[in-house]
Amino acid sequence: MLTLQKIINFSMRKIRNFCIIAHIDHGKSTLADRLLQMTNSVTDREFQNQILDNMDLERERGITIKSHAIQMEYLHNNEKYLLNLIDTPGHVDFSYEVSRSIAACEGALLIVDATQGVQAQTISVLYQAIEHDLEIIPILNKIDLDAAQPDSVEDQIIELIGCKREEIIHASGKTGFGTEKILEAIINKIPAPGGNPNEALQALIFDSAFNSFRGIIAYFRIFNGTITKRELVKFVNTSREYFAEEIGILKLTNSPCDTLSAGDVGYIISGIKQASEVKVGDTITSVANPCLQAIEGFSEVKPMLFAGIYPIDADDYEELRASIEKLQLNDASLTFTPESSVALGFGFRCGFLGLLHMEIIQERLDREFNMDVITTVPNVKYLAHTTKNEIIEVHNPSGMPNPTHLDFVEEPFIKGTVITKSDYVGQVIKLCIDKRGTFLNQIYLSSDRVELHFDLPLGEIVFDFYDKLKSISKGYASFDYHQSGYVQAKLVRLDILLNGEPVDALSALTHFDNAQGLGRKMCEKLKDLIPRQQFDVAIQAAIGSKIIARETVKAVRKDVTAKCYGGDITRKRKLLEKQKAGKKRMRQVGNVEVPQSAFLAVLKLD
Repeated sequence: MLTLQKIINFSMRKIRNFCIIAHIDHGKSTLADRLLQMTNSVTDREFQNQILDNMDLERERGITIKSHAIQMEYLHNNEKYLLNLIDTPGHVDFSYEVSRSIAACEGALLIVDATQGVQAQTISVLYQAIEHDLEIIPILNKIDLDAAQPDSVEDQIIELIGCKREEIIHASGKTGFGTEKILEAIINKIPAPGGNPNEALQALIFDSAFNSFRGIIAYFRIFNGTITKRELVKFVNTSREYFAEEIGILKLTNSPCDTLSAGDVGYIISGIKQASEVKVGDTITSVANPCLQAIEGFSEVKPMLFAGIYPIDADDYEELRASIEKLQLNDASLTFTPESSVALGFGFRCGFLGLLHMEIIQERLDREFNMDVITTVPNVKYLAHTTKNEIIEVHNPSGMPNPTHLDFVEEPFIKGTVITKSDYVGQVIKLCIDKRGTFLNQIYLSSDRVELHFDLPLGEIVFDFYDKLKSISKGYASFDYHQSGYVQAKLVRLDILLNGEPVDALSALTHFDNAQGLGRKMCEKLKDLIPRQQFDVAIQAAIGSKIIARETVKAVRKDVTAKCYGGDITRKRKLLEKQKAGKKRMRQVGNVEVPQSAFLAVLKLD
């Protein structure tokens, strides 16, 4: 008879943990659908396209926002294997989701579109996977399309990972061609998970979600040891102890079980209600037999972009806090701290990985929590050096020290990689130079594909750089970046004044050379959006005490002389003088409301 130890070791050899690496729109969600159908993990009744993308937003936009884990069972040579797939997003703004998935796997499927070739995002994620010693399985997807170029794209993959041509699997997510070869490669090439089921419990939390009935559900991967139902466990970083009320494996819906051991991917429900008690990257261990050290989690998230989020109704402040905390459970790359604004009241300064990430969070707050919010102009993090040799981190314009105490300001720079067709090289270089970038070098990947490298200020690329890049390259260019450090720059704070009163929510930090143009555009935009009052509204852009641009919203004129039929002109003049005095008094006490559309329009300035 097999002992329990032999059964556990035997079952560990039959587990494969893998993730999917692909650029946005290379067909990984469709290929994941085919894998689920081939392994009968989903019935025909349950099936729908992009089944792992369970958010309405993901389906509408055709992108993956969250990483999703699911277990499949596959019969190979009359033996049953357990395949744990962690599906990952492809957009640069969700790179943190990808890093967490990579930390929980032994292998990765590298999916490349046969019509588009290797893209910048694919390369950056691939390097992360190679750093974690993951086994890479190259797959050429969309091979059934007429525009497919298998030979040239195979050359790119071979140059990228140094594999043999026969190792590249040809597949089609649409038709299901090549799916069986992929499943066999997963079993034959990806190593079984390491770890010892008899050692102290060590499990890494790689994701979490909030359920209003059950509390917080934490998803984990066990590296060592075994966890059983009703066991008392401890979360190492927070030092809190809980009973494992329910543990289980991740099928299409959560599937409870009594025991999970080394190599397994599963979930734990322990009645936790406070979002702050679960940290993604934390280690779960047993109270009876604790592990000596925590698992090294993945690197801390570094927000690239900061913006204020405020409730439209001030009474919703606490509700907004609870909503953001629940959202942070589901998206660990979101950071937030409380702040207040003269114009908008109490709110939160949130850190995002990019503009799309910010847009998605705003949309999710509206859809999932029914929160109406105002978002301020986003900024990146600057370092202000004062005359007293202090260094102040500046996340929003109001935090910038007074110019009399300021020595110099440093702004974050990035190393950017653009892969494009050779026809668009000139336009791409011009775009980067217009954004105050420095062209470093170019490498020809093939006769018509070029990899360009730039140094760029982060503040210049967070707004519309990606959109413009796609426009000038007719959708062919791909972009990836990583932060390279801080560089001294001539930055100024641009204030918007309404009737002489600054609106702090519309202030922006910008380079001195761009300030005049940005100020004029903001004034012109606000002139169209601010409703007309009974008095003239002066909209001014200022740097310090110097006004650099001005527009005026003309007053709504009420015809006070309409009741005068003829008679002496002095009667009319007297009425007009009386109106003039009234408007002067109104201007002193009048309050100009800035509509939310004005805040949003400033973000979309070209």
